[in-house]
Amino acid sequence: MASITIRNLDETLKARLRVRAAHHGHSMEEEARRILRGALAERPAPDNLADLAETLFGADGWELEPHPPVEVRQPPDLDV
Repeated sequence: MASITIRNLDETLKARLRVRAAHHGHSMEEEARRILRGALAERPAPDNLADLAETLFGADGWELEPHPPVEVRQPPDLDV
């Protein structure tokens, strides 16, 4: 297995990783591996826009509230 070293890691980020690892019962190293695995997991790309929409919003779609009516203004009179 390969190994990497991450330099200049923000102390706050390191502390958050430590807490997250403890919460999941892992070492910081194992938690970082799991985060990387999840972030870089192969996900098949949708074939078309409809498949992408279904992936993002589910098969039932997304219900939007209708936009309230908008008053239409008269164009300005440019014959001055």
